[in-house]
Amino acid sequence: MRDETAPDTSIDTATLRRALDQAAEIVIGKPHALRLALTCLVANGHLLVEDVPGVGKTTLAQTLAKVLGLSLSRVQFTSDLLPADVLGVSIYEPDQHAFRFHPGPIFAQVVLADEVNRANPKSQSALLEAMEERQVTVDGKTHALPEPFFVIATQNPTEQIGTFPLPESQLDRFLMRIDVGYPSEQAELELLAGADRRQLLKQLQASLQPEQVLAAQAAARAVKTTPPLLQYVLDLVLTTRRHAKVKDGLSPRAGLALKRAAQAWALLDGRPGVLPEDVQAVFPAVVGHRLRSASEDGGASDLAQQILQQVAVP
Repeated sequence: MRDETAPDTSIDTATLRRALDQAAEIVIGKPHALRLALTCLVANGHLLVEDVPGVGKTTLAQTLAKVLGLSLSRVQFTSDLLPADVLGVSIYEPDQHAFRFHPGPIFAQVVLADEVNRANPKSQSALLEAMEERQVTVDGKTHALPEPFFVIATQNPTEQIGTFPLPESQLDRFLMRIDVGYPSEQAELELLAGADRRQLLKQLQASLQPEQVLAAQAAARAVKTTPPLLQYVLDLVLTTRRHAKVKDGLSPRAGLALKRAAQAWALLDGRPGVLPEDVQAVFPAVVGHRLRSASEDGGASDLAQQILQQVAVP
């Protein structure tokens, strides 16, 4: 007999879509960015949001955490931030005659690393182990992080004053990079006429529980990928390595990230298997920050579109 007091760990596409619709009431006029962000979380990845200040990067992260019922910790990255400010520190307690570890803000289910590229490289690197292995090591002791664990980092364009570009090793830890962009005229008018976003966030109710988020991640991993579909993913990866305009092609980890993101995208549409259209939908967000142009002609987004056009669809 089912325990009525136990948390509901079931998940379906309708529940995920309702959460997406609820988030869209706060982040107005950005359905594609919101869906990519949710896809990234369902794929058990981390998200980098890059754009100019004031377009809603932080609001998007806070909304996603709130609607999914996840604990949120915000870290404002600055030039004087130390790794211990993120990870935590061991403090000697005289009455116990021992050191006790005091967890830092990274011990949350959603960690908002705000303006991550304003911190120095040493502080940026504090996220590496956490993002890759879901754990942190302090003073030789390893501490597991909560589940699910999701880093949403925002950054301003690197040409702005006071920024430290993220190294390739750090960028590769992010499953996706998206931009929010300016809202449409109608959406911005609605924003001006509506209530304050901070007040709306306080009133927002969670649509899911952490157990359901974990169930969604497990469901995404179970979405089928046929041999022709996997060959299509591999062809896209191999094309980046042979492309004349690409300096460094995609790594095997990028191919795995593309597969996981496509599975999550298909799950949000309620399909049991991945279609080439799912791969195409997530391809720019997954590979854009991993592709390095060999020339000044065109950016990563242009390269991603060129590669999609060159590879035959199964």
